[in-house]
Amino acid sequence: MKQLALSFLLLCLLFFPTLLAQENLTAYEIVEKSFDAVELAGTEATSTMTIFDGKGHQRVRQVAQVSKLYDDGDTEKKLIRFLSPADVKGTGFLSFDYEDKDDDMWLYMPALRKTRRIVSSEKSKSFMGSEFSYSDITPPTLSDFAFTLLGEEDVNGIPCWKIEMVPNDDDIADENGFSKKISWIAKTDFVVRKSVYYDVDGELHKELTVHEIRELDPQNHKYRLIHLEMENKQNGRRSVLKVDSIVFNPDVKDEYFTTRYLERE
Repeated sequence: MKQLALSFLLLCLLFFPTLLAQENLTAYEIVEKSFDAVELAGTEATSTMTIFDGKGHQRVRQVAQVSKLYDDGDTEKKLIRFLSPADVKGTGFLSFDYEDKDDDMWLYMPALRKTRRIVSSEKSKSFMGSEFSYSDITPPTLSDFAFTLLGEEDVNGIPCWKIEMVPNDDDIADENGFSKKISWIAKTDFVVRKSVYYDVDGELHKELTVHEIRELDPQNHKYRLIHLEMENKQNGRRSVLKVDSIVFNPDVKDEYFTTRYLERE
């Protein structure tokens, strides 16, 4: 009995400081950890994107994606290429997501045989006709926003922090396409389970629901969103992204992350 009590005491001593520190995190620190939780050294994946219009009609697109971290994790390079259907096949998107400056983004359209640079003022635009915007698929510069912890709520039985994210000025709001974003970040793994977006006029605009996540790098507790849905509350449109296959690969080829490779067909 004494041995059991001693074991319990040791467990408390080991885990209580960690739990206490977690409870004392600021909103900014929680959001920072949430982005860190999905930063993987490298991945290769194929996905299906299904776009539903307001009348229930759908378009299905097959997508391949590779990503890799550089500069000790401060930069994530990502290449997305559409595999089908024929009208979007070969279209590619390349991004360099920097921690503390504006991202570099390029879009290749095979019909024009031309790569176009996407400027920061276009980040709020739709990504390939979906309800996801360019700003949704590239991490933000956290210093551009103010964060407030609104409380705690469960999402599908998972305890979450509820955090408000507000752009520091109107230019940043216009660039990202929202005046306010509220996210529910799981206390178990720091991965977002749900987010709601308000447009620049303060009206409810979109809602992101995360249906499935997967731990791809157990050693470092790194995750990837596997099944997510973005619903436009203003026009009834929604887009569903489902990862069909994904592998953790820190040795993804560097040549993938060049505009020369982006233009290959």
